Amino acid sequence: MHCTPTPLAGLLVLEPKVFHDDRGFFFESFNQRAFEAATGITRPFVQHNHSRSTRNVVRGLHYQIQQPQGKLVRVLSGSIYDVAVDIRRSSPTCGKWFAINLSAENKQQLWIPEGFAHGFSVTSDCAEIAYLTTDYWAPPHERTIRWDDPQLSIRWPLRSADAIISPKDANGISFAEAELFA
Repeated sequence: MHCTPTPLAGLLVLEPKVFHDDRGFFFESFNQRAFEAATGITRPFVQHNHSRSTRNVVRGLHYQIQQPQGKLVRVLSGSIYDVAVDIRRSSPTCGKWFAINLSAENKQQLWIPEGFAHGFSVTSDCAEIAYLTTDYWAPPHERTIRWDDPQLSIRWPLRSADAIISPKDANGISFAEAELFA
């Protein structure tokens, strides 16, 4: 596994070693020892989530203010524009975001540590996303920052008028109003 740091401390792009032959390919999508060796992160994963969305669906920006979740995100089919926003008040990059195109084709994964809000938009006709989390879903602690917050100015690969969002995400709050981590 190859690990590449991003400009936001703790946020990492992971690339598994993929074995190709005339039958197709094989790779370990997760191996605890390889993950720890590549990242230095020793927290266990406790939940495995799987979602499916169509083109122009935007999910996020989500986080849990208590029971924060680290997430290891990958795409099983299709492609997404994956975004992580640093919401750690003490971080020099608080309010900055990083985005990457994750796809079934490139097999890259994004490690999003606790202290980040996360969202994505689907850039293919359909996409299936799987992610491991370091803590359980806790609805009372879940928070949503508006995906199109003007202060964050995330450059999404779609027009706002084309975005398909849930009522919960439509009611997200601004970054200025958001509860941040210490």
